[in-house]
Amino acid sequence: MEAYRPKLSLVIPLYNEQGNIKKLLEEIETAMRDYPNDWEVVIVDDGSTDGSNTELNQSAIGRQWLRVIRLSKNFGQSAAISAGVDHATGEVIITLDADLQNDPADIPTLLDEMGKGYDVVSGWRYKRKDNFLLRSLPSIMANYIISLVTGVHLHDYGCTLKAYRQEVIKDIRIYGKLHRFLPALCSWRGASVGEVRVNHRPRTVGHSKYGLNKTFGVILDLITVKFLLDYSQAPMRFFGSLGALMGIAGAGAMVHLLWVKYGLGEAIGDRPLLIIAVLLIIVGIQLLVLGLLTELCVRIYYEAQGKSSYRITKVINNVSELREG
Repeated sequence: MEAYRPKLSLVIPLYNEQGNIKKLLEEIETAMRDYPNDWEVVIVDDGSTDGSNTELNQSAIGRQWLRVIRLSKNFGQSAAISAGVDHATGEVIITLDADLQNDPADIPTLLDEMGKGYDVVSGWRYKRKDNFLLRSLPSIMANYIISLVTGVHLHDYGCTLKAYRQEVIKDIRIYGKLHRFLPALCSWRGASVGEVRVNHRPRTVGHSKYGLNKTFGVILDLITVKFLLDYSQAPMRFFGSLGALMGIAGAGAMVHLLWVKYGLGEAIGDRPLLIIAVLLIIVGIQLLVLGLLTELCVRIYYEAQGKSSYRITKVINNVSELREG
């Protein structure tokens, strides 16, 4: 079977990677030297302050396949990837880090897996070269939780080395810190997700931008992703269900208090349950109203931007072909 080698775009978010850029581009040149189709590299400089701009200017000389996009300040990796994807022209878009820990030689491996029919292929750094307690162990735990919550089971959500079909990735708006959850977000839009083992190398120049201090942020982002996956098109199901439960609980408590007051003749004015019942009813009503407002926001979002709530993979126009299928 012929190897899958589509028109390719490599998107590389970069922030303060002086000393790595020249070698990275040389490695990409070596890996792509015999590539049989058109390819390009889109580097997004996310507001670097360490001289990366100068190194990029020098490295761009004579490399027609290289485009550099400079952001006005450090917006974060999600924004940098989004900018790169917006400017990419390839049928398949591969993202990778600029710190040389991802190996460009693994690009054919991702494409071979994508050739089996996957829309997204994620790299798995199965032999990580990072500190086990500070990086690898938290990553293992995070990947397990993310897989459990999203239902998309991957060993390594944090690996930037991933391949996406253009029509899939361009349909996803990447904002906040959601870049690490892209396979799950693509799966939500109907994309098939695969995974392959890739090489991982120790960082030799510069320092990592990741640490344990970002763990709490990942948890908050995961809550956002879970809501997007399950309720983004029908938020009333979430807010309405929660509001109804609280309202019913509050109404039940109020019925009990009325029976105590009029059935048993006992005073209820000084009972904490009265305050709790009133609060539950009020919060339940507020959640129902919030559900209605979010439903309106969802409809405005889709209608104002002309977005669809579905993704088409194939259209059959021929009636005879439809009958045969």
